[in-house]
Amino acid sequence: MIVVPNPGRAEQTLQAGKMRCPRCSGRLRPHGHGRARTVRGLGQATVPARPRRARCVRCGATQILLPGELTVRRADSTEVIGTALAAKAAGHGFTIAAELGRPASTVRRWLRRARGQHARWLYLRAVERCAEIDRSLLERPAPHKTSLGGALNLLAGAALRYRKRLSLPDPHWALIALFVHGRLIAPPPPIQ
Repeated sequence: MIVVPNPGRAEQTLQAGKMRCPRCSGRLRPHGHGRARTVRGLGQATVPARPRRARCVRCGATQILLPGELTVRRADSTEVIGTALAAKAAGHGFTIAAELGRPASTVRRWLRRARGQHARWLYLRAVERCAEIDRSLLERPAPHKTSLGGALNLLAGAALRYRKRLSLPDPHWALIALFVHGRLIAPPPPIQ
């Protein structure tokens, strides 16, 4: 899986033969599409999705090009899930689900997946991205009570700086999804 913040630009890169395979560095070529689905956005908005598939000409591996608007294995957009995580990091509680118009059990599941070890992983990804994009973001980061809050703060700063530096129109949540490889919340544990 390759997370792309802008599917249009990714399609152009893929068609031009300039996209590299993450496994062997071979070139990727178009190879159909993934399953079409509709993902819930903020409020009543929906996001239609039919991710592009690509195949490596060297190793034959296939990759899905996941738009940054989507989160792996979730029916809600990255923006919705990110908004819930940001609200939790800001100290909000049981009202998050009602404010987003989602079932409380769904939002609780998201929040559980973004704590502990996964929150620390998000923080490490944030620090890595800030170091790559602009080290000054790491000089005096705003203090946060949780590693999730610190991670989201650094990821947002990196996304804004990256967008400004490259003059990109991409939404900041799509860039954050790129930075964390589409894993804003931890994937479910493997079935045993």
